[in-house]
Amino acid sequence: MKFEELVKLDFDEFSYSDNSIVVLGNCIEELKKIQDNTIDLIFADPPYNIGKDFGNNKDKWKNTEEYIMWCKIWIDECFRVLKNEGTFYFMTATQFMPYLDVYCSEKYNVLSRIVWNYDSSGVQSKKNFGSLYEPILMCNKSKKAKYTFNYKDILVEAKTGAKRKLIDYRKKVPTPYNTQKVPGNVWNFNRVRFKMEEYENHPTQKPEKLLERIILVSSNENDIVLDPFSGTFTTSAVAIKNNRKAIGIELNEEYYKIGIRRTHISDVYKGKTIEKERIKKTNAKNKSSFINENQLSILVNEV
Repeated sequence: MKFEELVKLDFDEFSYSDNSIVVLGNCIEELKKIQDNTIDLIFADPPYNIGKDFGNNKDKWKNTEEYIMWCKIWIDECFRVLKNEGTFYFMTATQFMPYLDVYCSEKYNVLSRIVWNYDSSGVQSKKNFGSLYEPILMCNKSKKAKYTFNYKDILVEAKTGAKRKLIDYRKKVPTPYNTQKVPGNVWNFNRVRFKMEEYENHPTQKPEKLLERIILVSSNENDIVLDPFSGTFTTSAVAIKNNRKAIGIELNEEYYKIGIRRTHISDVYKGKTIEKERIKKTNAKNKSSFINENQLSILVNEV
């Protein structure tokens, strides 16, 4: 399916341009409206079920089993719309990733287990080791499936070669170490801070540099990149900046307006100008596609 044909789908509410579709709605319901095998790259940053306060509610499920069940539903929907040669990255809290890692390993294929390491935000726990990383799972549909990996587009400095200027005498002809290398699976990117230009009013915004690495290595120009939990629409903004097409789904209307602005669809929504505001603590509702017990039961019975 071509990108321009996707805007004809029966999304609840959406805005679009030649390279961006911004959808307002529940991700599971909106994903069902996308045809099989149409998306090249998916990045998903769902609520973590850790009680994060987004203003009016918290991303907290009744128990771990209910949360994992919900995750499996949207993960399966993502794999359904993903192309056979596509790649899927997703995040969650450290304590829940093992459940989903096993699920994806058994049903699909795990390509890499990535650790996003970041600086401390201040005081750490005095009763335990404070968490300074978040896990990212990189997957595709099967072990036999081909996938995009543009390693030349994400090379980083090789400190041994670039800074220490060592010589590799193990080779027949002594050669300087390479000055660049493919990054490993531990990524060091600072979290988004209030004073940073990219900051938006959202408590769990992911840095543009992290999304840029994923988009550059796992997609090509004009590919379609999907984020089912768009939040501040960083995935869409970075995808468009790098000549990709973007689809972002978001439940919260306040964040939906950020998506319209950040992907340059419009600076007006419902007759009012959309302006970037800088507020340290957001009062907007959680980005999560919250579902109650009845909705969960319906969705589980459908799969």
